[in-house]
Amino acid sequence: MVENLLLDAHRASRQLLSLTDDSISEILLDTANALVDATDLIIAANIKDLSRMDPANPKYDRLKLTPERVAAIAADMRNVASLPSPHVELDRRVRPNGLVIRRVAVPFGVIGVIYEARPNVTADVFSLCFKSGNVCVLKGGHDADDSSRAIISVIHRVLKNHGIDPAVATLLPATREATDILLAARGIVDLIIPRGSSSLINSVREKSKVPVIETGAGVCHCYVDASADINMARDIVNNAKTRRVSVCNALDCMIIHSALLSSLGAICEPLKDSDVIIHADDRAYKALEGIYPASFLKLAVPDDFGTEYLSYAMAIKTVDSIDDAIAHIDRYGSGHSEAIVAANQDALDRFSTEIDAACVYTNAPTSFTDGAQFGLGAEIGISTQKMHARGPMALEGLMTYKWLISGNGQTRP
Repeated sequence: MVENLLLDAHRASRQLLSLTDDSISEILLDTANALVDATDLIIAANIKDLSRMDPANPKYDRLKLTPERVAAIAADMRNVASLPSPHVELDRRVRPNGLVIRRVAVPFGVIGVIYEARPNVTADVFSLCFKSGNVCVLKGGHDADDSSRAIISVIHRVLKNHGIDPAVATLLPATREATDILLAARGIVDLIIPRGSSSLINSVREKSKVPVIETGAGVCHCYVDASADINMARDIVNNAKTRRVSVCNALDCMIIHSALLSSLGAICEPLKDSDVIIHADDRAYKALEGIYPASFLKLAVPDDFGTEYLSYAMAIKTVDSIDDAIAHIDRYGSGHSEAIVAANQDALDRFSTEIDAACVYTNAPTSFTDGAQFGLGAEIGISTQKMHARGPMALEGLMTYKWLISGNGQTRP
């Protein structure tokens, strides 16, 4: 069954090549409207998924859909529809012999995306793949299967109304067997993108026979330099940690210069309102003791650093220099998003230059790592690798290129 679904998706890829960008945008807009119209259907399916998950699970918030979130999914799809076509000429040159050589952006063909309890990914991936001319093969987790199937049913209905083969948006069964077959489909699937935990990403990378772009895992830090404005640091740390804790751009570790330990309580003050558990190293623990609620203040152990919490918890590391801060991030970071709060320009410049991450922030929170916030429309994920795509991966990241060479009978001597 799964093999047949993949073959159908592969065959459907040619139909997308004949669609104009105006047709693609029209279908996406119709789909966005249909999703909003089907809000009750989608939420009813989502309630079934939620009933099988413990609300204390960090994935619960990612899984949950509301009318507002469905509307946001539709809005992201409309944003993608409005974006310029990624089918552009990247380079053109005329050789002395008259050959015209062009490099043009083209879709990969069939892109498989493996994800966990994120039903919005179903719609986001479809919109980005469809806009870029790629077929998407979706392998969601069992936690979100009812929600994903409700969303894909709406997408298929619109596609059929426009005479498009629904196989261009294929949702596989939520089984491990389906994952194994997808990862082995070299020659049928052109690219695999895993979205989820580090364990999922590592498993896909190790097992896949299809090329993989790694996305998702984010161990994010914010270094508060000795020169930092305390009020700015307070607001940035609070926003990065508590805006939405279950996403990959959420703050996991604040690194504070020892010169500001007397201000650590003020920086952490807003975190009390969200009951954030702080795993503080010895010096930070002593600075917060008696100031931060004792029930939410823990003495850090080594494993607390390098942890992606995905919950209302974070670590604090004390350093004596920016060199120590950079070294800590170099050891524990995942290459996702890192931030510094500082007034000293040399510190800002050093951090921007020396930190090896897809997104590096100066005086702004890591919570902005998002395709929509970058003006890219909905994202397919945050790439933490250095080949092909890095950071928020949207339309351009779903394109490869080919060379087109036009001659007039020239032959090579």
